[in-house]
Amino acid sequence: MPLSAPRVTAPVASVSAILSKGVARLEVTLRLTTAILALAAGVYTYLGVRELLNGSPTTVFFAAVIYAVAVSVGIYAFWVFLMHFMPHVVDRRGRALMFGCMALGSLMIVAMSSWLNASALAGAAAVQQHLAITVQNYTRDLDTANSNAIAAQSLLPDIQLASSRFAKLADAERTGSLTGTSGSGTVVQLLTQMSGQLEGLGQEVQNSGKRVSTLFEQGGKHLAKMRELISDRGPIASRSDAFATESLALMGVIANLQQTSVAPAVKRAATSLTSGFIAPAAGGRGDLADRQTAVVSKVEGSIAAQANSLADAADKILALPKIEPVRFQAMSPAEAVLRYASDFIPSWAGAISIDLMPAVLVLILCVVHAAIRREGAPTVAVSEMTVGEMMAALQMAKEVAAAREGTPNPVPPDEPARVSEVASDENVTPLSTARQGK
Repeated sequence: MPLSAPRVTAPVASVSAILSKGVARLEVTLRLTTAILALAAGVYTYLGVRELLNGSPTTVFFAAVIYAVAVSVGIYAFWVFLMHFMPHVVDRRGRALMFGCMALGSLMIVAMSSWLNASALAGAAAVQQHLAITVQNYTRDLDTANSNAIAAQSLLPDIQLASSRFAKLADAERTGSLTGTSGSGTVVQLLTQMSGQLEGLGQEVQNSGKRVSTLFEQGGKHLAKMRELISDRGPIASRSDAFATESLALMGVIANLQQTSVAPAVKRAATSLTSGFIAPAAGGRGDLADRQTAVVSKVEGSIAAQANSLADAADKILALPKIEPVRFQAMSPAEAVLRYASDFIPSWAGAISIDLMPAVLVLILCVVHAAIRREGAPTVAVSEMTVGEMMAALQMAKEVAAAREGTPNPVPPDEPARVSEVASDENVTPLSTARQGK
């Protein structure tokens, strides 16, 4: 009676087999993903490095392309090497060295590519921010210079009041209110002279205020033009050049404002009122001359007090700090991105992620291969076993069983042929035959 055996279904594939098949199926996807990421990094590197090169357009183009291609190839090769070797390095020392290599390579990628990617992504915005900050500084300097220049206008009321007071005293002396004798003598002439000098000084202060106002309006126009350049949509390089021209003109306005201040003139005029005062000789007869001399002495004291007051006020204005506007320095997009890096963290994160995204894939492969090793060697499915593999497995099973029982090789020489014949006659799968023999 022929040997028969029940048909045995194929076992469910193990976890290690599923993971191994998944890694094999995703091999092309891994390569394609890495290649696309490397290509994207190369494109943005080209856009970033093009702003740093000088020379003819042809030279800049080919130099930027060569650098970008080298970066793309280097990034692709680096990550492919890690994907192939790092998951299979299992000892602790080797794995630590591989992680060190990955960290070093990542730093090199950031140094040669990521910051240029950030320049391409946020370079124009960084330059615009640099222009905006410069406008803020110039606005502050213009306001300060204007405040210092018009501070001398606060002296105008005192000057006008002093001039008016001396003029009224002169009018009063014409009726004899000071010396007791009416007329236009020495005292009247002195008071009229002082009033005229102070009135001239007040007129100079007023004229200075008009010049300051004109210069401030001119500086405001330059600032408005600079703000228009910031908000414009044109190329950032041409806008930066026009901005530099406007900033140079604005610096001239600020310098003129500081030179237009009338405070030094007030200081000199106040000093001359006292140091250059010469008391006129009394022109009256008898006791009139004595009265005129006494009045002149009082007028001299009043002039000295007024001059000291004006000089002190002028000194306070002159003590204000001078404005030293910083000269505008044009920046390339790469330089601006580095200077204002903290303001463009999202752009930096995106630029670095493009280059370092394959690191996540490398770590995933390490985890998957570790799981495969924990589960053991992948189980071969019944449909994938050949007759030779089945016969070898059967022979090994017999030898293991014989070794456990302490008997020599129990498998007769014609056993493989018989098992094959039985499997053929009874339509039994090789794996089920092996299990029956076992």
